[in-house]
Amino acid sequence: MILSGSATQQLAAALAAALGEDLGRVEYDSFPDGEQLVRVPAVDGRAVVVASTVSSDTHVEVLQLQDAAREAGASEVVTVLPYMGYARQDEAFEAGEPVSARAVARAVSTGTDRVVTVCPHEDAVLDFFDVPATGVDAAPLLAEPLPADLADPVFLAPDSGATDIAESVRDGYGAGATDHFEKVRHSGSEVTVTPSDVAVSGRDVVVVDDIIATGSTMSEAIAALEDPRRVFVACVHPLLAGNARLKLANAGVEAVYGTDTIERAVSTVSAAPAVAAELD
Repeated sequence: MILSGSATQQLAAALAAALGEDLGRVEYDSFPDGEQLVRVPAVDGRAVVVASTVSSDTHVEVLQLQDAAREAGASEVVTVLPYMGYARQDEAFEAGEPVSARAVARAVSTGTDRVVTVCPHEDAVLDFFDVPATGVDAAPLLAEPLPADLADPVFLAPDSGATDIAESVRDGYGAGATDHFEKVRHSGSEVTVTPSDVAVSGRDVVVVDDIIATGSTMSEAIAALEDPRRVFVACVHPLLAGNARLKLANAGVEAVYGTDTIERAVSTVSAAPAVAAELD
């Protein structure tokens, strides 16, 4: 049975359909003091908790869903974190700060037999879990909504370490070159990005990333590209906090495509096939 978190209902429904499993009717409630409560139906066999942890509340919700699944009779609990919050904090940026990804992973591990996450920011975060943890790649699916008539396309990654994401989308599309921006991280919140040296004049550019949060550094780099024909953005996790979408539009981005690991207006692609292939 698929048990959905409140922020991941679209993906949970698609995953249930892909696996041919029941989609549990989960209820979400809260007490007068604001504490959360979930209710799940009876479970016979495996329970798959599907919940992106996009906030502190959804982190608590995952722990409750895991515990409720056991109480409801699940013989096995698999936790799917389509988007794992705090995963980018995989090291202490300054003395005295936590490794938040490790803290979250340890908490999630207490209530599950296995974890699956989609395109973790760094594969190293999988080692923080105390149970078997697997990352699945949904990036190739981002080629589906791209226009079929891209002109001599260039798929640009945000930095050299993410060229594999750009290559995945390029391979899914079936044509084009890949390159990357130069990114330098100065702190947990300060990053500078400079355009690639690749010639983009008159060509369509697809900027590919695993996650777009505020969109600030990406929009600045895109605005500095020299005379591209069109610019598109494809990302696995479209967090798009605040006015991120406006920043990208002002930088000249024609369209943004994301998956439903985080459910936004731009979530035109479902990550369900990638997750289902791992769970089937």
